[in-house]
Amino acid sequence: MAKDRKKRKEIKRKLLNKYRLVILNEDTFEEKISFKLSRLNVFVLGWISTFVLIALTTVLIAFTPLREYIPGYSSTKLKKQATELTYKTDSLVNVLNYTNKYLSNIRMVLSGDVANNKMNRDSLFEQVKIDPNTVDLSPIKEDLNLRAQVALEDKYNLFGNTKTESSLVLFSPVSGTISQDYDKDKKHFAVDVVAPKDSPIKSVAQGTVIFADWTTETGYVIIVEHKDNLLSVYKHNSALHKAQGEIVKAGEVIATIGNTGEITTGPHLHFELWSNGTSVNPTNYIDFK
Repeated sequence: MAKDRKKRKEIKRKLLNKYRLVILNEDTFEEKISFKLSRLNVFVLGWISTFVLIALTTVLIAFTPLREYIPGYSSTKLKKQATELTYKTDSLVNVLNYTNKYLSNIRMVLSGDVANNKMNRDSLFEQVKIDPNTVDLSPIKEDLNLRAQVALEDKYNLFGNTKTESSLVLFSPVSGTISQDYDKDKKHFAVDVVAPKDSPIKSVAQGTVIFADWTTETGYVIIVEHKDNLLSVYKHNSALHKAQGEIVKAGEVIATIGNTGEITTGPHLHFELWSNGTSVNPTNYIDFK
């Protein structure tokens, strides 16, 4: 026991004994700085320094961009870019689906192959819309009143709200004789207007050219999209004077009458008019004489 007590005293003495750390000028041996330290002081200071270093390193890694240089950590900027790209990709997929459906509708207009003459434009995008079963579609009172108002106005005005804007005035695309009338039962959703070869064809209203190209059956075709979801279609032209994406004014020359395509018997204009995805009789709105 005495031996153990003596040993503990010796350890305590070594830990608490003061040692002097002196910094001298090498040439003059002048004392510059001196410290009185014990082994216990050095031990405690060492642990405190280690703890502070670890804490400082943790803070730097957690709250500064330095963590991006440590293997295994991903860049915050890259995460943000990846998230933004994901949203953009989803949006582009939706836009692509809508565009494909819209182009499908244009092909139906070009070919004249329309299964249901009363189809609604909104139904073309049915497959790419959100499932209605997951959304509360119960109409509010204001919505019901608006629907009743729109239904009443649409009953008497094909081209929109008569209270907010005047009826759309359509110019005659060409003057001539109608050789074949509009007949939805025979799927002839157009009027054929006979006119001299190379007669100019004019746009019936201001709009944007959404199609201007050659088709095997109907030759040179140009389609113009107007306001109020109105489409005008001009087929069998001998030449096109406008390109896709161009904006045309009402009465502006867009093509030349001709006899191109397989389904034609002479120079004439095959003219179609579509409102909200539904074909309408052009003679109800245009005088071709």
